[in-house]
Amino acid sequence: MSTVAHPLPALPIDQRRGTLGMGLFIATEASLFLMLFFAYFYLSKNATAWPPDAPPKLLMPLLMLLVLLASSAVLVVGERALAAGRQSAARLSVAGTVVLGLVFLAIQASEYAEKWARLRPSTNAYGSIFYTLTGIHGCHVAFGICMLAYVACLPDLDSPEPPHRALHNAALYWHFVDVVWIVIVLVVYLLPHVTRAV
Repeated sequence: MSTVAHPLPALPIDQRRGTLGMGLFIATEASLFLMLFFAYFYLSKNATAWPPDAPPKLLMPLLMLLVLLASSAVLVVGERALAAGRQSAARLSVAGTVVLGLVFLAIQASEYAEKWARLRPSTNAYGSIFYTLTGIHGCHVAFGICMLAYVACLPDLDSPEPPHRALHNAALYWHFVDVVWIVIVLVVYLLPHVTRAV
């Protein structure tokens, strides 16, 4: 006697699955940066002077901070435009965020070029952790730019088909990258000025 296999009923698509996945991905990336900050403080406790030469200049990192904060604000405007059904305005906001992300990377490259003559990853422990921490963050910015560029090319930013909630999920990642830069500015750039003054 043969039995007929009945197909499983189709499960409803959960729009939140993508957001959960992005949340878990951000959690892993946050743990990476947490370990890098731990390494930074660990190395600083074993150095006679930290940083070895002079506290880092603040102009470029603060300018990069302003650029990233502006990019997050532009992206929030895009999310609100999409919620109001204005896809073109949302797409324009995403494109603006991509441009600001590229500006951030250009300023970071300029900072690296200025520092390279006197500080390299092989110079000392400070140079190694400085380029590791800021460089990995720069890679995250580049990845976020690629993610947003992909979202901007989607035919429908609010489609019920995969990828679900693409703009929302990409925006979560971008805001996370911005928050990490705020912490980097506080720890890597501002804290050495405070410790030298004390």
